[in-house]
Amino acid sequence: MKIFGRRDRERRGPEGLWHTCRECGEMAYEREFEMAHKVCPKCGFHERLSAPERIALLLDDPEAFVQIAPRLATTDPLKFERDGLTYPEHLARYQQSSGLIEAVICGKGRLDGAEICLAVIDFRFLGASMGAVVGEKITLTVEAAMEARLPLVIVNCSGGARMQEGMLSLMQMAKTSAALRRFHDAGLLYISVMTDPTLAGVTASFASLADVIVAEPGATIGFTGRRLIEQIVKQKLPEDAQSAEFMQEHGMVDLVSPRRALKDLLGRLLNLYTGAGAPVDSPAEEAEAASVEESPEGPEAAPKVDESQPAGGQV
Repeated sequence: MKIFGRRDRERRGPEGLWHTCRECGEMAYEREFEMAHKVCPKCGFHERLSAPERIALLLDDPEAFVQIAPRLATTDPLKFERDGLTYPEHLARYQQSSGLIEAVICGKGRLDGAEICLAVIDFRFLGASMGAVVGEKITLTVEAAMEARLPLVIVNCSGGARMQEGMLSLMQMAKTSAALRRFHDAGLLYISVMTDPTLAGVTASFASLADVIVAEPGATIGFTGRRLIEQIVKQKLPEDAQSAEFMQEHGMVDLVSPRRALKDLLGRLLNLYTGAGAPVDSPAEEAEAASVEESPEGPEAAPKVDESQPAGGQV
């Protein structure tokens, strides 16, 4: 299993017209692929979304999204250099290629009618590595949600701590965890959405400290790479050992949701836990609305929430 993506296949189509799936190698019309929220129509592989794409997918009105600390940018505390480039030069390259100032976008918006605080991490920016600004913006978002007593949703992905910031990066694990402890003590709801990949310090801190943990199908989730684990335990891991489905089977993830059903699932969770979302339909209408197609061959029902269980409780 590849941690940071699947091997590219040889098949290629005209740029801008066809998309070649990184998983199955089949080609699909680019427009069809985009309309499916970057899910392969052939095999169901979930390609990564950018932060703006994710915000557009989840929020009722993305244009009304009010950002938290949008201009917050990192400095160069360690005067780090690599491959002949300084840290600010590395940052400038990723800022230009991604259009982002940092690896996370945070703010307030509405999901299925419910006002929430939302943070979305973007893998395009330095592999979604967690530096001081990522940790600070996540903490500010948690504190804003606590002050306004709003539910919190964080869409997580990360390759790990940002080595260019050394210990300052690792300190973000403690800072975000402390903020979430205060948030939970206030009796508020936090939903974590784990996307591909969610690894290392992010997994070991705020991504796993949620009341409900949802993951996308096939997402790589874990702390470290399988090669290192196998070297330490001296045995071969199962092929799917770091997949979202494996983590759900072993209790780390609560729900695995196809992307096209994700917003509906989050809306129902918000309504169930807080009553802040849109009214829940009758069981028959809800089941029909939540059903999604897993592949061209047949339908797949969206993950169901057990409404007989009491609300609250930290995972």
